[in-house]
Amino acid sequence: MEPTRKSDLKKARTLQILNVIYDAIEVIVALIAGIIANSSALIGWALDSTIEVLSATTLGWRLHGELKGIDIKQVNRRKKITLYVIAVSFTLVCIFISYDSVTKLLSQQTSSWSTMGLIILVTSLLINPIFIHFKRKYGRKLDSPALLADAKDTFICLYQTIVVLAGLLLVNWFGWWWADPVAALLIVPYAAKEGWEAYTKARDISIDEK
Repeated sequence: MEPTRKSDLKKARTLQILNVIYDAIEVIVALIAGIIANSSALIGWALDSTIEVLSATTLGWRLHGELKGIDIKQVNRRKKITLYVIAVSFTLVCIFISYDSVTKLLSQQTSSWSTMGLIILVTSLLINPIFIHFKRKYGRKLDSPALLADAKDTFICLYQTIVVLAGLLLVNWFGWWWADPVAALLIVPYAAKEGWEAYTKARDISIDEK
């Protein structure tokens, strides 16, 4: 392996490790904030971020495998299993968010203000663009479709962050109780799309692929 590629692989792996650490913090804080505030949007965002953790962990695992010269069959097997897990996880997230949001819309439940939620959302708006930049950078340098795809996923997460933040502010500023569950429902199409793509990618992977 060329020294330059090896160096870039190490940097990309470190990037994924940092991404996993931040996303894990994001999940914990958002879940706590969402439960306390009874916010479907925050909880849904946290659950979606949980899958981002899984995705980033898997990619880091694969990069580590390349660095260690892992057998291609093992790489493909790990990738296939993980993609199926991601697909199932996204499906469960869609079901939960849809049920929770529709229930709150029908019962007109109102979420309360969450300073903790606001802080983690704004923090993510500042940090995620940095991750996107470097994922794209090393994705191009390593010619890695997986890393570039992960950058795309992070960009989608950034969009979701804006939607959830908007819902949180609309509830607080204008008393629009429906803004929170509607913001949560807006996450569903993207989660469903990502889940389907994960499933089709897993289905197309051959364990014996050389």
